[in-house]
Amino acid sequence: MEEVLVPVMVVGMLFVALPWLVLHYVTRWKTAATLTNDDERMLGDMHELARRLEDRLDTVERLVAQENPDWRPRRMELDTPDFDPENVRRLERNR
Repeated sequence: MEEVLVPVMVVGMLFVALPWLVLHYVTRWKTAATLTNDDERMLGDMHELARRLEDRLDTVERLVAQENPDWRPRRMELDTPDFDPENVRRLERNR
């Protein structure tokens, strides 16, 4: 009896239990990786805040540039000739 029971249990564990376990955790992983509604809302709020802060920074830079014509902003715009990946890396290192 034991000669038959052990191989049946091993085959059952290999072809039923193991795939079920793997598929169960893959399904859990995929559902946990999605953004919830709260996450999406928070991301939208953070994007809006970043946009408003950028607008404020532009205003401050304009005001400082009016008071001091020799002043040059540290950040670069995408459409300026100074925008080069090497210049961006150099700015990041200098922070």
